[in-house]
Amino acid sequence: MPQTTRRTFLQSSAAIAAGAGSLSGLSRIASAQAANKNGEIGIGVIGVGGRGNALAQGFDSAEGANVVAVADPDASRAGKAAEQYKAKAYADMRELLEDPNVDAVAIATCNHWHCLAAIWAMEAGKDVYVEKPLSHSQWEGRQVVNAARKYKKIVQLGTQQRSDPMQAEVKKFLHEDQALGKVLYAQANRLGPRGSIGKRETPLPIPQEIDYDTWLGPAQDEPLYRNSFHYDWHWDWNTGSGEMGNWGVHVLDDVRNVAYQDSVTTPKRILSCGGRVAWNDAGDSPNVHYVYFDTGSFPTIIALSNLNKSPEKRGGWDSKANRPMTGPGSGYVVACEGGYYLGQRGSGKAVDKDGKEIRKFKGGDINGLHKKNFIEAIKSRDHSHLNAEVETGHDSTGWCNLANVASRVGGAFDGQVAGSIAPDFEPWHMLLEDMRTNLKPFGITINSGEIKMSPILTHNPETELFEGDHAFGANELLKRKYRKGYEVPEIS
Repeated sequence: MPQTTRRTFLQSSAAIAAGAGSLSGLSRIASAQAANKNGEIGIGVIGVGGRGNALAQGFDSAEGANVVAVADPDASRAGKAAEQYKAKAYADMRELLEDPNVDAVAIATCNHWHCLAAIWAMEAGKDVYVEKPLSHSQWEGRQVVNAARKYKKIVQLGTQQRSDPMQAEVKKFLHEDQALGKVLYAQANRLGPRGSIGKRETPLPIPQEIDYDTWLGPAQDEPLYRNSFHYDWHWDWNTGSGEMGNWGVHVLDDVRNVAYQDSVTTPKRILSCGGRVAWNDAGDSPNVHYVYFDTGSFPTIIALSNLNKSPEKRGGWDSKANRPMTGPGSGYVVACEGGYYLGQRGSGKAVDKDGKEIRKFKGGDINGLHKKNFIEAIKSRDHSHLNAEVETGHDSTGWCNLANVASRVGGAFDGQVAGSIAPDFEPWHMLLEDMRTNLKPFGITINSGEIKMSPILTHNPETELFEGDHAFGANELLKRKYRKGYEVPEIS
């Protein structure tokens, strides 16, 4: 593990001790840590907010595993989680990684920490379960894959639907049985409303219980103008990946798995339309994001929106173009010659071209099965047994990273360019019409300047670089600038 200078933890130690420092608490911790020496895998959870607590609860109740340590730069969160799971608390993950009782870590930090935390963990001899998205930038995701190979570690991405037995049934139905005929295209959706994160006139004060330098880690030290410190980091490019890196990873991973059977790593051409509209808040990631992906096989399109149906009506955007099927609001549709498969988390159905149901699919306990798969792979030491192995996760995250790059290099909307990427692909043109229709109630037109469109970007999946026209600016965004002491290392 890199020899990084430790900071003192005097301010946070008192809060942590309050959660885990009593004699009875220490006794419970000792008992819990002893358990993993009796055949259970000791899990250290890094980041114990909402998702981290869910992971901790899942691993603590899973057969063959036991949560023995937690780490969070928010001392109050670390203390509460330590008490709840009878584990040892750390303010700094580097201290947790030195704990000999920790065999593997579950990483549920902000997105900007995922890769560095995973690499540090592997360098410390730990296996890794890391939440999606794998990476904050595509270059650093590749370093995690390289580290997993170099250190021979088991690394699972938290795309839980990969462990759903339903997925194998759907793939057999579509590809082996050819029940709906040839696949023509796929559309992924995340039409889930959110609210504005606000916009302060003065920077947000950092809560006293947070070790802010540790929280920032690889990210730049920039003033925050949103209203809330936690969670809304998702919508800041410095720390998050927007909705594309949040829900987009799940639905695009489903498309890669079910529609492409992982035969496509990353797309070859990308065109992005969208922007952050209507809210005038402190976020900078799109709340409307429509993307065309050219894979060299059949095309994929994705529609993401966080807006309500109108300023007065709640609920996700309507998508009512003349396509027979557009898919669930959070899910995807695989359009075939003979019908459509509509998939979402936990369920799916196949319909014919008239919309008549042919078959239904029911999902399983994806969270429990995904953790079980990770634990079993740790015991077997065979990363090929993982359902969402790190390279698979890198490729699926890559679609989102590339879409975000395209969004960030966008300029004014150009209808001629938008039409030229796929002139004969009617679903893409209908999707753009959906965007026009759904922006109208907010007084926004597609040519108003608030909607940005990228140039058509050409990407080489082999080199993981953009090529040709517009490559320079896009390639600049494939690797971020890191703060001193928190650089993601290049792993060869």
